[in-house]
Amino acid sequence: MPEESQLIDVAKTFPTLHIDLKYATADNITGRPIYQHAACLLHTDAATGLAKAIGIAALAGLKLVVYDAYRPQQAQSQLWDACPNPEYVVDVAIGSNHSRGTAIDVTLMDEHDNVLDMGAGFDEMHDRSHAWHPSVPPEAQRNRLLLNAVMYGGGFVGISSEWWHFELPNAASYPLLDDQFACYPTTHSL
Repeated sequence: MPEESQLIDVAKTFPTLHIDLKYATADNITGRPIYQHAACLLHTDAATGLAKAIGIAALAGLKLVVYDAYRPQQAQSQLWDACPNPEYVVDVAIGSNHSRGTAIDVTLMDEHDNVLDMGAGFDEMHDRSHAWHPSVPPEAQRNRLLLNAVMYGGGFVGISSEWWHFELPNAASYPLLDDQFACYPTTHSL
């Protein structure tokens, strides 16, 4: 079993990386912010892979955008409450690889900072969100293939149900981490 280690602050480690933590905003499946503090954290092993992926994307004139990385278990519980479908959200009783610091949600942007069309948005929990789906237009499918190649080059693997989700191949062998920052209670509203 890999050893637990300090999580790396992705924003400090990669200061030019575009970070748009969706769970610190209402732009997610709950329709409200979950994170009280928008911290983008990763296990050191995942951060090493991210560094490789950033370099590979740059070779193609592209940049990564991070939508989520480490996720407190309290947040995972709120996501499960909003979408109790194991095809898209891991039950907190099992433990998400995000809560281990070994998973990351990303997309690509071009040299003009335009996010590439992936055929479905982040956190759209339906068939078109699957990594490969016949209703996704060819250009968006090519963008997904490119994203997969970039992340694979960094040592990550994707999952079949979410085009944006990547994790270390042995992610589940890492321990679940105690919550590293606070989340809003379920009753929070703006």
